Amino acid sequence: MRSAKLLPLILVTVGAVMMPQKPAFGSHAPAKRIVVAASTLLDGKGRVLHGVRVVIQGAKIISVKPGAPDGASADYDLRGLTVLPGWIDAHVHITWSFGTDGKNAGQGGTTPEASYAAASNAYQTLLAGFTTVQSVGSLADITLRDAIAKDQLPGPRILTSAEPIMGRGEQTGTPEELRAFVRKQKAAGADLIKLFASGGMTRGTKTLSEEQLDAICDEAKKIGLRTLVHAFRDAVAAATLAGCTEVEHGLGASEDDLKLMAEKGIYLDPQAGLLLENYIENKTRFLAPPYYTEESFAAMKDLIPAHQEFLTRAAQVPGLKILYGTDAVAGMHGRNAEDFIHRVRDCGIEPMAAMVSANSLNAESLGLADQIGAVAPGHEADLIALDGDPLKDITAVRRVVFVMKGGIVYKDVVGGALRIPAKVQP
Repeated sequence: MRSAKLLPLILVTVGAVMMPQKPAFGSHAPAKRIVVAASTLLDGKGRVLHGVRVVIQGAKIISVKPGAPDGASADYDLRGLTVLPGWIDAHVHITWSFGTDGKNAGQGGTTPEASYAAASNAYQTLLAGFTTVQSVGSLADITLRDAIAKDQLPGPRILTSAEPIMGRGEQTGTPEELRAFVRKQKAAGADLIKLFASGGMTRGTKTLSEEQLDAICDEAKKIGLRTLVHAFRDAVAAATLAGCTEVEHGLGASEDDLKLMAEKGIYLDPQAGLLLENYIENKTRFLAPPYYTEESFAAMKDLIPAHQEFLTRAAQVPGLKILYGTDAVAGMHGRNAEDFIHRVRDCGIEPMAAMVSANSLNAESLGLADQIGAVAPGHEADLIALDGDPLKDITAVRRVVFVMKGGIVYKDVVGGALRIPAKVQP
């Protein structure tokens, strides 16, 4: 890639320039008109269309029309595959990687190796069919986001929270200090605010007072930012009552808590098994007290069915908006679609509901429902194709053979090659 020599510099230094809070997508795409033929298309909103031609101008879809019997007149003949909008992952840690010693290096490293690893994570995620991700908890995400937006690197669009609010009660700060911290993140270029309102999956009660939660979520709302809250048990209801936007994880929430979330329109982003499986598979790489202990790993195996039972129960709550987020850390980038399989196979989620959660519903939660998450005129030309039908066989999500983001093709196994767009070639 032409930017390889510049990559460490690009990713190490966090810029202080304020970025637009609503991404300006597609500004670098070519103006060429492209026609994609599809025999089966999931539109991202729950409909299945058959025999369509998707017409793209530059970065945008300009029409979705019936009539694709002849793929010869199309630029991309995707008949025989399942075409759908590029997926969105509502919770990743895109810069989180393993270090040169093979151990967990966390996120936000400033070494050249960490920078290359972050770029690799982004590319693998894109090739897996995820054209947009929400990466939360690291300032290093900002420079990676901006490099991808400028076509210096291939990767999904990134929305990020910059620094998180860790949530340690009074040590976190007064309500006014927390409001100032929220404003500081926006000035640094954050697209949203990430906060921890409780301990981990098995540890403790809520770590922020009602006054603190109210201050954070209110200030974010005032300056046009969403709030994503790490919350278990009693912290779920507290975040909901504070008017925060999205609850992550949610394990331990009662049925009344979930009904309250549905009533208030708060999004829930649970995980269905991939995260814990990844930790278990990579135990020797993550094991490092006090956060990753023998005791915590011993509990993880039992926590997988607990998370799956929770998601099964949450899916029965009328009106509850359940997102698709994997919490992807080191070892998971490019494997994000595996949680679809857990949701359908182990939690009883309908395949179409699983697809919609990662398309139009996730787009809605990001405030981008008019730009991404659906195959519709005026939307970004984000298209992927699967070898198989995920509505009949959910493992088809592992077989992504075509990826287009903003009108640019990054993967075309159908055409016999893995493509690197000219903009990021040497």
